[in-house]
Amino acid sequence: MLSAWRWFALAAAVVLADQVTKAIVLGRFALGERLELTGFFNMVLVYNKGAAFSFLSDAAGWQTPALIGFALVAIGIVGTFIVRSPGRRMLCTGLGLILGGALGNLIDRLRFGQVVDFLDFHAQGWHWPAFNVADSAITLGAALIILEGFLHHEGRARASS
Repeated sequence: MLSAWRWFALAAAVVLADQVTKAIVLGRFALGERLELTGFFNMVLVYNKGAAFSFLSDAAGWQTPALIGFALVAIGIVGTFIVRSPGRRMLCTGLGLILGGALGNLIDRLRFGQVVDFLDFHAQGWHWPAFNVADSAITLGAALIILEGFLHHEGRARASS
């Protein structure tokens, strides 16, 4: 467990960054308010009752407890993987980012029944769904795990030849 502490510290740093940025946005913006920062990026306060890309956001309310349950299971699985593989740096970096992101969004669901989103990228009238620091950490973490899977597989293939 001692060798896994740094990955849990990474997750804690993600939670802290996520919750601090959300607190700043909640203190500065009214729901739906938008601040244009560049020609392709706005800050905006929106809530997402669903999952990624607002999936299930229009459901009748059952999605919140379901997504809380899913997050708790995922957090347990990710934490177990970290403890079992603390020496695999790229894998555990990805897992730590995912763990922190999952915890950050779980805190929102428990506090508000929905997730606070505020990063709004757009181009030529097209808007990417608003997201937050936790979502960014989850996405980056997933990309690292996929990359590590390819590199780890390639290393095993070379070792067996």
